[in-house]
Amino acid sequence: MASEQDILAITKRYLKAIEAGQTAEAIATYYAESVEQIEYPNRLLPNGARRNLDDLKEASLRGKNVLLSQTYDIQKAYVSGNTVILETIWTATIAVPIGQIPAGGEMKAYFAQFIEFADGKIIRQRTYDCFEPF
Repeated sequence: MASEQDILAITKRYLKAIEAGQTAEAIATYYAESVEQIEYPNRLLPNGARRNLDDLKEASLRGKNVLLSQTYDIQKAYVSGNTVILETIWTATIAVPIGQIPAGGEMKAYFAQFIEFADGKIIRQRTYDCFEPF
């Protein structure tokens, strides 16, 4: 069983892999086969989203067409049992216009993320996104 320090380190490597634009297959190595990601309703996804492993791979590929770069600035990190809880500021440079933000502009959101682990792999991720106006 992975320790609390282990799962926090895995979480940080996972976010760095996303920032680095690693392939969908490389990022998928952080997930258990049965992973479930829930993104609660927000400005980009008014109905939210529920994704399995295949959906996450597909979303990663789609993201490469929309985002030029992205960063996850962890403000606070907590570990409780098998769960990493993060307060994160996400900043992205976008490749296509979104709302009032032109292509090449910056989009920002404030995330609360709950990432649950089993055997060193992400089994469930719940994200609450608050986007700055766009």
